[in-house]
Amino acid sequence: MKIVAYEVREDEAEIMKKLAGKLGIDELVTTAEPLTLDTVHLAEGAAGVTTLGQSIIDEKVCQALKNVGVKGYSTRTVGYNHVNLKAAAEAGIRVSNATYSPHGVAEYTVMLILMTLRNYKPALYRINVNDYSLNGLIGKELHDMTVGIIGTGKIGAAVIQNLSGFGCKLLAHSRHEDENVKKYATYVDMDTVYSECDIISFHTPLNDATYHMVNKRTISKMKKGVILINCARGELMNIADITTGIEDEQIGALALDVFENENGIYHHDRKTDIIKNKDMAYLRQFPNVIMTQHMAFYTEQAVVSMVHCGLESLVAFAENKEYRCQLQ
Repeated sequence: MKIVAYEVREDEAEIMKKLAGKLGIDELVTTAEPLTLDTVHLAEGAAGVTTLGQSIIDEKVCQALKNVGVKGYSTRTVGYNHVNLKAAAEAGIRVSNATYSPHGVAEYTVMLILMTLRNYKPALYRINVNDYSLNGLIGKELHDMTVGIIGTGKIGAAVIQNLSGFGCKLLAHSRHEDENVKKYATYVDMDTVYSECDIISFHTPLNDATYHMVNKRTISKMKKGVILINCARGELMNIADITTGIEDEQIGALALDVFENENGIYHHDRKTDIIKNKDMAYLRQFPNVIMTQHMAFYTEQAVVSMVHCGLESLVAFAENKEYRCQLQ
């Protein structure tokens, strides 16, 4: 059985090699390149292919995969907005995504909340130039604040459980209410989260309903000085409106692990390149804006789980079996 893995990072390579042997994969082809029409030839004769999120699996790529005989595709990511599921189905390609423990992203979310509350970014900058003054760095205590969590799936629920130990008031909004979450938080409507919360963290998938859900209209409903956290998807936020909110001080602080149009920038070494994402370049210079390179998920445990989902699902598809992460 031949499997081709695209966008393989160094931290994945050894895990893949060992797992391939256990799964009976005779030929594992790996490349750091994304899956495109220019690289699809590597999949000639393969039972399946796997990628990360930089590969755009559109109608043309699906047809090209069909033409080289591929029957299975897996994305080693939880999100799958880069995959045209309809086109894959029409090409006869089964699709799966990945799962991993919610704790890594949940812990990272709490870290970002604490960093914004204690002005860590400007404090770090000062230390680097031997400025140890305190003026302008006074923080706030999480214990005395109201935190809103939008989306209480596995990650959102884990964030709530983590925050419960700080003694802060917790409000939640989600399409589906979780009985366990109710032990720690009160479910309310979206407008109540916006109007009553000092901190709002977003943990929803990206779809038509959530695209640019944070915009001029919704920001105007929030408390002045609200802190916004996004470790989910960059496209949940209208960056132009978020930037205006920072400039007008309606938004008191912002922490983003994701950014709209981050593809080709995040997870790449671009230090000697000219970055053309003007919104990213402008927004990150504010002292109350923290931006990290889509790494909330990035733990040893998560990487192992993503690789396992990526390869195991393709082997299951090749053997005409079901798999726990399959999408279709």
